[in-house]
Amino acid sequence: MLSQSKPNGGEQAVGQLREFIAEGGFEPGVRLPPERELCETLGMTRNTLRRALDALEREGALWRHVGKGTFVSSAEAAPADPMVELGRQITPFRMMRARLAIEPAIAREAAVNASGKALMTMQLAMERAHSAPDWAEYERQDDLFHRAIAEASDNLLLLTLFDQLNGVRRAVAWGNVVRESQRPSPDHSSFAEHEAIAMEIASRRPEGAYEAMRNHLKSVSERLFGEA
Repeated sequence: MLSQSKPNGGEQAVGQLREFIAEGGFEPGVRLPPERELCETLGMTRNTLRRALDALEREGALWRHVGKGTFVSSAEAAPADPMVELGRQITPFRMMRARLAIEPAIAREAAVNASGKALMTMQLAMERAHSAPDWAEYERQDDLFHRAIAEASDNLLLLTLFDQLNGVRRAVAWGNVVRESQRPSPDHSSFAEHEAIAMEIASRRPEGAYEAMRNHLKSVSERLFGEA
């Protein structure tokens, strides 16, 4: 007669956590208690609990938002877009590091391939950003300016990569960004930085465009985090 196999420690932890969620009446969309509290309640180590959380997240039973906590999944609460899911797991600082790695190279390609139409699109976005009545409109035009550069690269793969990067950026929780005015001031540093990027691209200087974009993103990073 074959002996019945016993669940290992990881399986037991997953089952224990699943039972806790069911018996605790945690409805879809509800946040679970903090990890420290869960460890005490379930009698688990932090590593064991995290492995159990990872397992339930892979099953789709849970989803996690960096800085906000772990939630029980539902059709409404669980993110359907993988870019949104990635944005929920990455920090704003890591997001900026990714931009620094990718967007200067796109600007360099734009300096080689930009059409007259692409240059006009960039110029229009800069003008509209200058006259934006509030930060929301400024950020929309800022977004259009950076996308115009990706379009100017004349490379569908780079444009698609930019769009995916931008999709993640929109999903990142930028809760620590505080605006002290209704709209950007006339001497907002990004205005001059955008003009420098556009000039290097229009002048067909690939390395200059690379450095101008890198300097711009480093400036943004310094304003947000105090470091590049």
